Amino acid sequence: MSATRAEVCAVACAELFRGDGEIVAAAVSGTVPALGARLARMTFEPDLLTTDGGPLLTAEPVPLGAPAGAVEGWLPFREHLWLVLNGRRHVVLGASQIDPYGNSNISCIGDWDRPKSQLLGVRGAPGNTRLNTTSYWIPRHSPRVFTERADFVSGVGGDRGASGLRRVVTNLAVLDFGAPGRRMRLCSVHPGVTVGRVAESTGFALEIPDEVPETRAPTDEELRVMREVLDPGGLREREVAA
Repeated sequence: MSATRAEVCAVACAELFRGDGEIVAAAVSGTVPALGARLARMTFEPDLLTTDGGPLLTAEPVPLGAPAGAVEGWLPFREHLWLVLNGRRHVVLGASQIDPYGNSNISCIGDWDRPKSQLLGVRGAPGNTRLNTTSYWIPRHSPRVFTERADFVSGVGGDRGASGLRRVVTNLAVLDFGAPGRRMRLCSVHPGVTVGRVAESTGFALEIPDEVPETRAPTDEELRVMREVLDPGGLREREVAA
């Protein structure tokens, strides 16, 4: 079976959690990472803890948009904060801007004293990036998002004390922070995407290895789980352009 770009991205997000074991998967930045976390739990990472999108720890991964079903635990906000402080989460954040070191901005565009646009504020980004394993999901890879310098630092990068930046998944590629100085590096390009397109869509000099592999495609079983069990309504396709 052939996979859509959204399904490739969902599997790339699932791979973020490989080897994590019994920690909370906090995929808070969109439909695709939420699908990826639940897909990981249903396939290769069964000890991963997932929620219904709220405070309920569910016995089985919940299909997108469905009620919780059997519940194994309750995770109120105060308990969630304990997990943050003790690093028992892998969070997948979004960003309006992200720089080569992984400093991210969800607060404002332009100068802080007189911004062009006001965004969300820092929210939980400082604590998440300082204390928890952190990855990013960027559904539209562009120079406006991948900037040489973030206008405001909401979540800290590797040059400012981030606990563990793992990877960035976008609609074009997968990146990590394995370049010298903990800068961003291209890991793989999605099927149909060229290395040149990724470079042109990035607003800073990206570390590009001599050989860049293609992001792995979903297996037939992963496609079945996504299409028939976790996202039969196809919500994933609304977040990633074909």
